[in-house]
Amino acid sequence: MFDFEPIGRRAKKAAEALSEAGTAVKNEALKNIAEALYERRRDILEKNRSDVKAAEAKGVKSSLTDRLYLNEKRIEGIAEGIRQVIALPDPVGEIIGGETRPNGLKIEKIRVPLGVVGMIYESRPNVTADAAALCLKSGNAAVLRGGSDALGTNIIITEIMRSAIEKAGLPADCVQLLEDPSRESAEALMKANGYVDVLIPRGGAGLIKSCVQNASVPVIETGVGNCHIYVDASASIPMAIDIIDNAKTSRPGVCNACETVLIHKNVAEDILPALKKRLDRHNVEIRGCELTKMILGDSVVPATEEDWATEFLDYILAVRVVDNIYEAIEHIRKYSTLHSECIVTDSVAAADEFRKKVDAAAVYVNASTRFTDGFELGLGAEIGISTSKLHARGPMGLKELTTFKYLISGSGQIRE
Repeated sequence: MFDFEPIGRRAKKAAEALSEAGTAVKNEALKNIAEALYERRRDILEKNRSDVKAAEAKGVKSSLTDRLYLNEKRIEGIAEGIRQVIALPDPVGEIIGGETRPNGLKIEKIRVPLGVVGMIYESRPNVTADAAALCLKSGNAAVLRGGSDALGTNIIITEIMRSAIEKAGLPADCVQLLEDPSRESAEALMKANGYVDVLIPRGGAGLIKSCVQNASVPVIETGVGNCHIYVDASASIPMAIDIIDNAKTSRPGVCNACETVLIHKNVAEDILPALKKRLDRHNVEIRGCELTKMILGDSVVPATEEDWATEFLDYILAVRVVDNIYEAIEHIRKYSTLHSECIVTDSVAAADEFRKKVDAAAVYVNASTRFTDGFELGLGAEIGISTSKLHARGPMGLKELTTFKYLISGSGQIRE
């Protein structure tokens, strides 16, 4: 049985020290991390190549090995994300409300760290650095449990970060990695009451469902992205094709990739052949409704009910022709995972209707869903995309990793 208790004790102790650390010390630790990760990029890439080869040998599909793969550009992107976090205001101690009561009591509401943040995630070794950086700046200790496919990469990234943190005078245990990738370690983290203040799962639908159903610590649900793009009757067809191509093919294995395209019947015959021609460059399989198949022919795989609800994470796109914007919105309401939804239109009225009636963490007009990302939205790195409706929704940055407490100051007041 996996014993989480010693890890939990170290995390709590580190969280106490980190909650008292000033912004300058935390930024110094982050600066050390960014520099060290880039300086040791070749060591990271060596371990990453081994992880990627092992995944390929297991037959993992290319869109998923892409999430695991690192190169120098991606490591520089990780370092740049950390540098952006350094530049962001420290949320800890921010006064977010308050008043003086008629009896003279002074009330202040201030931001404070959550404490210990646990993360369970798959592939994506960049998450190891992103999560650690955001937790550190927001005053939280992090306990990370990545997937077995990225274990070698995650271990060396964590070793580098722990050394960099210690160099700044903070406890190395501000960041800990569970090096046991077994189900037992995940279950222990899910049930680490008294040690873990919140658990953030980041990965596929199975992982997130398991955490939501089995965790006894609080969970912020993230990640599953069955994202839609609706092409309205008034849309610019070249713009729509560019947006769909980017949202589907730039990185099909990520949660902000488009999985379903809905097309107004008035433009279906104009856009579908041109769209298919563009997507054929990437050998995208189209799973379409009957009208899509009539327009494009036998190359279209008939879509099933399951296809409308699937996050493919692959070069597969579901396509449906709809009668109007209201049918598109109803489809989205039925199948959306509340992640990112988009309308392509030249109609202000249609854009307003879509924004008003579509419920998602991010609602787009005339832009790729691929922008649902903490870095792209100016938050620096992100710890995940929350699809819940709690205090955190959308890309989770520094403020989303804090809670608050009330400070009440009096001069001897007693309650009657």
